[in-house]
Amino acid sequence: MPATDLDQIVNLCKRRGFVYPSAEIYGGFRSSYDYGPLGSLMLRNVREAWIRTMVQQRDDVLLIDAAILAPPAVFEASGHLANFSDPLVDCTKCKQRFREDHLTDPNVCPNCGAVGSFTEARAFNLMFKTYAGPVEGLGAEVYMRPETAQGMFVNFVNVLQTSRKKPPFGIAQVGKSFRNEITPGNFIFRTREFEQMECEFFVPPAESAQWYEYWCNARFQWYVDLGIPADMLRLRAHDADELSHYSAGTSDVEFMYPWGWGELEGIAQRTDYDLKQHAQHSGQKLDFFDQATNERYVPYVIEPAAGVNRAMAAFLLAAYDEDEVGGEARTILRLHPRLAPYKVAVLPLSKKDTLTPLAREIFRGLGERYMVDYDDTQSIGKRYRRQDEIGTPLCVTVDFDSLEDGAATIRERDTTTQVRVPIADLETEIRARLGF
Repeated sequence: MPATDLDQIVNLCKRRGFVYPSAEIYGGFRSSYDYGPLGSLMLRNVREAWIRTMVQQRDDVLLIDAAILAPPAVFEASGHLANFSDPLVDCTKCKQRFREDHLTDPNVCPNCGAVGSFTEARAFNLMFKTYAGPVEGLGAEVYMRPETAQGMFVNFVNVLQTSRKKPPFGIAQVGKSFRNEITPGNFIFRTREFEQMECEFFVPPAESAQWYEYWCNARFQWYVDLGIPADMLRLRAHDADELSHYSAGTSDVEFMYPWGWGELEGIAQRTDYDLKQHAQHSGQKLDFFDQATNERYVPYVIEPAAGVNRAMAAFLLAAYDEDEVGGEARTILRLHPRLAPYKVAVLPLSKKDTLTPLAREIFRGLGERYMVDYDDTQSIGKRYRRQDEIGTPLCVTVDFDSLEDGAATIRERDTTTQVRVPIADLETEIRARLGF
């Protein structure tokens, strides 16, 4: 069954090299994480799965990569300078800071238990500010983007002109964003540095409702298709008092984390707010002329926005399982093959030189197509358990019979079933089993 305790995943991630505490040898840096060999691969796989669905398999969405740093004018136009803040309170007893809207009891400090010790709430802007150039001040202030969206809005005309697309069409982007969160936490769920997968889908205003419904359903299904059980997900529409200043409607795809329902992805109906704001502040036209209807309009925008790190956490939690094989307990990650860090592991039965050349040859051949692990340490049973625990779908075992019959054994992670396959047919067989 999926993990019910966050520590199950935190411990596995540290032990197997998915996620490490950042700057750990210096005592750590709160709510910052480094992604190890397996975590880096899995993050890449989440990104690539998103790009495959959102861009590669469509002809109406284009990928860009905009700058992380931007001048204040961009965020003045977007409303981030004025509105992108959380209510901050301080406890006068223990000096801890909290988001007022996250307190269970606004009169009791959750850290020291003091009653009535909070200061008046004040707005705390979440953007990181830095300086461009050798001298601070003198108009050199810049901000690290708190979301990837604005880079797509300010490039609307550039993409429109160079791609010859017309609404409905989308601009997609995957990249780092930065928010100076007051209370980050829950492992990699909420951090100050994170990675987003966003699409701004520009549509004729009259079609915005149908496209909003389309993207809500499509994005929910993406998680199901990649292995999260539907009963661990829900699509929740925001109440009116939750909506952002630009939103005419927002729904969240939520996941049942060990601490309760939490946002995986938001789908927002942003209307024409962003393009109009940037047009007004920049003095540039950000509209579209439809020659077929002889109509000029500012497109509405539907925005599916997901977090790579949150998605990875959800996939790990949903895939985690414990069962028994041959009377022995095992931990297993039943990851979708597209998300698994390694697709195949090559395991020579012995470290003897007689098997190594053939095993290495198979490793190199499969490595042309897949990310492959090579493991010849400890008993074959322990190596199987190790691959199960990191989510590797298939193991290829090379034994002494392989030198005689030219075949190897494929073992499946989920069922532990094994089948003998000619080495010449290994890639074809693996492709059929993985589905790609």
